[in-house]
Amino acid sequence: MKITQGKINELLTEPGCEHNKDKHGDKKNKSCTQLPKPGAAQGGCAFDGAMISLVPITDAAHLVHGPIACSGNSWGSRGSLSSGPMLYKTGFTTDLSENDVIFGGEKKLYKAIQDIHKRYQPAAIFVYSTCVTALIGEDIDAVCEAAAKKLGTPVIPVNAPGFIGSKNLGNRLAGEALLEHVVGTAEPEFTTPYDINLIGEYNIAGEMWGVLPLLEKLGIRVLAKITGDARYEEICYAHRAKLNVMICSKALVNMGRKMEERYGIPYIEESFYGIEDMNRCLRNIAAKLGDPDLQERTEKLIAEETAALDLGLAPYRDRLKGKRVVLYTGGVKSWSIISAARDLGMEVVATSARKSTEEDKARIKRLLGKDGVILEQESPKEILRIIDESKADMLIAGGRNQYTALKARIPFLDINQERHHPYAGYVGMLEMAREVYEALYSPVWNQVRKPAPWEAAGDKADEVAISSSSPSLLQEVR
Repeated sequence: MKITQGKINELLTEPGCEHNKDKHGDKKNKSCTQLPKPGAAQGGCAFDGAMISLVPITDAAHLVHGPIACSGNSWGSRGSLSSGPMLYKTGFTTDLSENDVIFGGEKKLYKAIQDIHKRYQPAAIFVYSTCVTALIGEDIDAVCEAAAKKLGTPVIPVNAPGFIGSKNLGNRLAGEALLEHVVGTAEPEFTTPYDINLIGEYNIAGEMWGVLPLLEKLGIRVLAKITGDARYEEICYAHRAKLNVMICSKALVNMGRKMEERYGIPYIEESFYGIEDMNRCLRNIAAKLGDPDLQERTEKLIAEETAALDLGLAPYRDRLKGKRVVLYTGGVKSWSIISAARDLGMEVVATSARKSTEEDKARIKRLLGKDGVILEQESPKEILRIIDESKADMLIAGGRNQYTALKARIPFLDINQERHHPYAGYVGMLEMAREVYEALYSPVWNQVRKPAPWEAAGDKADEVAISSSSPSLLQEVR
């Protein structure tokens, strides 16, 4: 897939993206087409976004064509787990040097692909371009095509150099690579009326494993996982599903829309976080599949799971009720985690609107109420101000914000891709309650909030000095 300005504009103005809803004239597509400012922190580049989307394909090799830092700095940033192959955990790079930049690195890339095939026999090899290889004009499409013919193994080019845009654009470019080179290239052994795909679910900390058993109980088969704990072959026959369920919907929304156009597969956007959202997800999947018996079994399963979960959450709800939380995350989590916190009896006093669509913001406002605050500025100073003004008890955010919480001397819970605990589904809800409780009631916070020993000693010394000098001062006044 060649990257042209036309292709970039097409992905930036994706019709299925909620950023474009209810906008007209000059405002339409404005937020999507604005390019990052040089030197500004954008939350990841296009290369990073493509890697995040495709690396969870566990039986494939992922080869970064560029300097070694591009591979090293991005590897393992997302905690996607595998139930089988571990090849995706091995980093491959062509490690371009100055000589390669001058004389070209296409031969080196071809040899690297051959070496990976010989040593590891992967199901497929994904080759990622980087800023350096794009700038010097490396034709990775031609190299991948030649290598695939020679080796008999799929070699997929992923043209997403970092400088062309944001992480979200990289997600969509990864989706385009799958649509062009992978989806529709194989057929499943059999199909059922209850085959679905999960798109935009990356199995962070094994979250998907808490949801799959629920679908299995209902007789719903996940034909392809795109891409958490995925195998290359299952993505090849993803076009035979009856329904696409978009989890992190804005990342791969182009896949959902184009699969509907090409293969007639409808898609819905759902969340696995919180009791209410999980219930709604199961109901909507059953409704879309259109089987009354399935819908009846779904209601029965929901009743059983929520009853068991209520018993498990009861002791936590007693201790968490009324606790005030500031939520600082992005995209769909900006509103889905609010729902989960409310299920625990907690009050979200503020949340961010980073990477959130107009629809996301509308949901946030509805969930927060008139007194809730939506953070527009992305700065620790603003977060600290909100924490202080709202008298928040806790900060729920990404790992990079843990030091902000420490500075405010309040507990912190990591909710982003680096976390090690699953929060999706009913079992994830119980895990989240346990983590929030342990963070809030850790004895360390009572110690942290006390004055330091030297500060306390200094205050006492000042009091003694003042009291001893007071009589003489009074005498002088008299």
